[in-house]
Amino acid sequence: MANQAIFKVGDLIKVITRDPKENKVHATPFEGTVISFRGEGDNKTFVVRRVGTMKVAIERIFPLNSPAIEKIQVIKSNEVSRAKLYHLRKKASKK
Repeated sequence: MANQAIFKVGDLIKVITRDPKENKVHATPFEGTVISFRGEGDNKTFVVRRVGTMKVAIERIFPLNSPAIEKIQVIKSNEVSRAKLYHLRKKASKK
């Protein structure tokens, strides 16, 4: 499924992917903030960062046109003044 870029850097999104395990396919959600886009055309990827338990940050890189991505939901849209939000890596809490 070709996902359109209906979200931008700074948005809080939920990415629902299909993970094949033991001949079963189930949806796995990953919710976090988009911190960057990279690439052109079919090779475009985006990085989603979330702060998990014990204040441990988790980042995942998703290909935008991946067939494993089932759905992308925008939960909250934010206006940011930068193209890359790598400065969020220095933050330790959910503030």
